[in-house]
Order: sequence, then C-alpha cells, then structure tokens
Amino acid sequence: MFRSRLFAGWSLCALALWVGLFSTFDSVRFLVEHWYYAAMMVAGAFVAGFTPEGGGAVAFPVLNVFLHVDRVLARDFSMMIQSVGMTSASIYILSQKDTVIRDFKPLLVFIPVCILGFLLGMLLLQQIHVYLIQAFYLSLSATFVTAYFFSDHRGSRTQLQITSARDALYLGVILIVGGMFSSLFGTGADVVVYTLLVTRLSMTAKMSTRMSIVLQASVSLFGYGYRAFVDHGLTSYQIKTWLCAYPVVLIMAPFGAYVLSRLHVNWMLKTIIGINIFQLLYFNFSEPSINKVIASTIFSLGLSTIFFYALGQMARIRKSEIESV
Repeated sequence: MFRSRLFAGWSLCALALWVGLFSTFDSVRFLVEHWYYAAMMVAGAFVAGFTPEGGGAVAFPVLNVFLHVDRVLARDFSMMIQSVGMTSASIYILSQKDTVIRDFKPLLVFIPVCILGFLLGMLLLQQIHVYLIQAFYLSLSATFVTAYFFSDHRGSRTQLQITSARDALYLGVILIVGGMFSSLFGTGADVVVYTLLVTRLSMTAKMSTRMSIVLQASVSLFGYGYRAFVDHGLTSYQIKTWLCAYPVVLIMAPFGAYVLSRLHVNWMLKTIIGINIFQLLYFNFSEPSINKVIASTIFSLGLSTIFFYALGQMARIRKSEIESV
C-alpha cells in the first residue's frame, strides 16, 4: 500500500502534523475518555475508501442518532474527519501506477459546482427539522447501499463522456444537490454523483467510486475550512474529537481503497446493508413518533424507487449493448 513515494510521503507528513496538533490541542486523557470517536472511524474510514459512501455514512448516524450529538456537531465531525480520511484515500488513488490522471479531469468542474451546492445548502437548508434530516439521511444510506448491492451496476467506461446537453444538465443538478446534502450531513455528494456516473453515464463501478471519493474529499476540505474561517463555528471540543480519530482514518481510508483495487467483497457490502437498515430501524423504534415513521417510509420508498430504477436502467442498457454486438 505504501509503494507510492507520494502516498508514503503524504502519510508521514500527515502523521507528523497530527503529532504536533495533538500535543498542542489535545491530551491522552481526552482521547481515553472519547475513545468511541476513534473506534467508530475504524469502520467508517474503511467504508470511505472501499465504497462510494464517505466516512460520514458511519459518523453522522452514530453521533446524531445513537449518541444524540447535535446535528451540526455530527455534520461538522463528518466533514472534518473526511478531510483527512478521504483526502488520504484520494492521494492513494491518484498516486497509483495504474491511475490515468486525465480520467479525473472532470473533477475540475465537478468540485466547484458541488461546492456551490454546499454553499446554497448552508444558506437555505439549515432550519429543516432535525428528525426530517435524520430520516432522509438514514433512508438514503439504507436504500442506496441495498440497490448498489443487488443491481448490475457495473458500466464499461473508464472516462466520462457527455453526449448531450441533457447529460450535462443532469450532472450539474446532481452535483448541486450532492453539495446541498453535504451541507446537512457532512457527506452525501459521493452517493448521488456515483449513482449518476454508473447509470446514465455508464462508467465502471470502480472508476465511479474513485471519482466520488476525490469529490467528497474536496467538498469536505472546503466545508471544514468554511466552518472554521467563515462561520467561525468550530469549538475546541470539536478539534479535540477530530484529533482523536485523525490517525485512524489516515490509514484506514486508503486501506479501503487498496482493498477496492484488488477485489469486490460482497460480504462487506452485506454487512454495510445490515448496519444501515439497523440504523433506520433504531431511529424509528427509539423514541418513536408517527412523524418519524411517516418521513422514513416516504423517503425510503421514494429513494429506493429512484436508485433501483436508475441502476436497473443502466443494466438494461448494458444488456442491450451486449446483445447488439
């Protein structure tokens, strides 16, 4: 995993930076008392490198739904931790010998458009009821990974090909929507962009995953900076919890990308499906309310329809292309 000099150098520099920051702003006592931040990111960071979902797919629901941490704090932690983990995974991906850098050029457009969506979300969406945000995110995670597993979602293209103005329009809308999702959850842009890439744009699952990882890493870095230097909304407590999980995601996220580059492990996806469904059920049965059940049901039915149709449509197109050869 450390054969790339660029990635090895990044890892050493990032680790040295953590040592300096930890010794300045954190303490071993705080780390021991808040061990669960590092523990949950063992799985979260691996998911971030192995699947189209960011580490926030674990961090946000665990903190906000299970531990009842404020939604804004959970969102910020997701972005902060992905700024390390998904950046590390991105550098690993881009520094590999088999990586063709020009295939990632579309990200030069993807990233600013997605950041625009993030800014719109910060301005327009932050007053939505928390239970609606929770219901939507948990439904999004559960339905996406289920559709991802059961559908023949593997396209054949390794390069982005925009063949019509409609493709460009869809892509622009999805990027803005993805950025708005990230403003609520700290993650989400990767999932919706991945879905479009493997369906309408017929890209391979592996390439789509890699592009979504780099995209979410960039949005997370911007979001972290926005909260720190524009909103001035980060507290010393948040910095300390980020430092607790920093070294874990630094290694585990690129390790997930390393595994992705070598095999497709179905049992891992089955485990993620089980976890996401459990999270959705826990949300509804812990402190139950009719509003939570209605919201979860509507979101789950709507999103599952969209994901299964989109992924299924790509499979049908792929099948027809094979039969016509």
